[in-house]
Amino acid sequence: MNLRRTLLRPVAFAAGLHARRQLGAFLAAHRRTRQVQGDLLRELLAAHAGTAFGRDHGFAKLRTPEEFAAAVPLGSYADRLPYVRAVLEGRFDALLPAGEKPLMFSMTSGTTGEPKFIPVPPRFASVMKRGWNLFGVKVLMDHPDGWLRPILTISSAMRETDSPTGLPCGAISGLLNRNQKRIVRRMYVVPPSAAEIKDPAAKYYTILRCGIARDVAILTTANPSSAIKLIETGQAHAERLVRDVADGTLTPPGAAGGAGGADKKFRPDPALARRLEDGIRRDGELLPRHFWNLAFLTHWTGGTLGLYLPRLRELFGPVPVRDIGLLASEGRFSVPLADGTPAGVAEITANYLEFIPAENRDDPHPPTLPAHALEVGREYFLVFSNWTGLFRYNLDDRVRVTARLGESPVFEFLSRGLHTANLTGEKLTEHQAVEAMRRAADRAGAAVNRFVLQPCFARTPYYRLRIERRDGRDLDRLAALLDEELCGLNIEYRAKRDSARLGPVRPEALDAGALSRAEDDEIRRRRGRGEQYKHKYLLTDVAKGEES
Repeated sequence: MNLRRTLLRPVAFAAGLHARRQLGAFLAAHRRTRQVQGDLLRELLAAHAGTAFGRDHGFAKLRTPEEFAAAVPLGSYADRLPYVRAVLEGRFDALLPAGEKPLMFSMTSGTTGEPKFIPVPPRFASVMKRGWNLFGVKVLMDHPDGWLRPILTISSAMRETDSPTGLPCGAISGLLNRNQKRIVRRMYVVPPSAAEIKDPAAKYYTILRCGIARDVAILTTANPSSAIKLIETGQAHAERLVRDVADGTLTPPGAAGGAGGADKKFRPDPALARRLEDGIRRDGELLPRHFWNLAFLTHWTGGTLGLYLPRLRELFGPVPVRDIGLLASEGRFSVPLADGTPAGVAEITANYLEFIPAENRDDPHPPTLPAHALEVGREYFLVFSNWTGLFRYNLDDRVRVTARLGESPVFEFLSRGLHTANLTGEKLTEHQAVEAMRRAADRAGAAVNRFVLQPCFARTPYYRLRIERRDGRDLDRLAALLDEELCGLNIEYRAKRDSARLGPVRPEALDAGALSRAEDDEIRRRRGRGEQYKHKYLLTDVAKGEES
């Protein structure tokens, strides 16, 4: 252990002891889920009774979950938008208790193309920070070799624009990183300014340059594609990177705009530069093992993002992976407790949770079930109420219950509810498309981490598979295998294929890198964030197809 880690041990021990106590209390709460959820609901109702939303829905008179459900209709962001707009304009009591004002607005993409603005009052920021601490202490307990070693985070800027009253609007991860415990912040290797770099190549290069000379133990980001792009950017600019390491400089490609890493001092490190050159010469490309001894990776692995795992393994080798849980701008809704699974236990201490059975999603007034009443193996859509001031908010995230912890469900994210294509009544979901491709690729012996499946209308409708050319990949066979697997996963798809109402999947070959370039262009066009962007494997808009 180096001198710095030795000096930090007493502070880290105290912080770790507090975090372990929090984790113990959190785990114990799941033995009495019904009581914890009931107490939280009453606390939320009492705190927000004086808000405009609370007055409009009679919060002061509500006592039970049944009364709450009867008084407050389920709603989407669009349904709550008038209240959110009032908060944005400075009328904070539209959603927040008297005397509270947001620290910022967490900005995320909306279903209509307009961004969503989620209020982040102090109480919400506090429970989000606690959720990350619960997650972090558990993964460090499982992987103690990461303790007190550097952390590389890939996140986005807290301030991307301003609200009408001048409050920052951006990524809540920026706020949480800034407000993290001092002992944790000391472990960060990437300066916050790096999140402000707009050019993807410049941003990823700068992040890698900031961390390459450090003993990084933990790489954490939301989207696994960010970890892949980090290393692939280093591979694409390996000669430049080796020269920067040797000279103690930072010369990112692209347009860094003068931000991110310019204020960070680098020392010339010819020994590391030689080690990088030796590794590249030996392996034919730059790999993380040439410069890091990682303890674990943390990022999403559920739903469609599981397709990135084979490429991660190619780059990072057998490094343990911990899913970060069902996490959104609106809150943390699960806390994974083990490696190698996207499933996490419900975060019942920060959110009052309800679940719509998947088969009832499109009902005019769908029923909801409390967290303690869910069945293992069933699928649901998540509804929450929490300290954002949003109540009975239908997140429209589809989850599957995989187990139970005490009275609480352990669930995994599957897909967003709108990711369903319905060309001829087959109701094909993105989750089914991804799972079918995983099986088809296994059968074909092909590595596939990006593709796009789109419904096409023609005399005989069909799905078009847009996929990049790769040496040795038989696209016609892969499309045929995908078609077979879709039939096996979706009985309506099979029925339509059997009756010739739906034609077979047709492949469209793309040049190598085409999908990645299209993704970067989309991020720039939407002024979005690469860490938040989720590749769409299944498009729901219908294209004009070609007649066979």
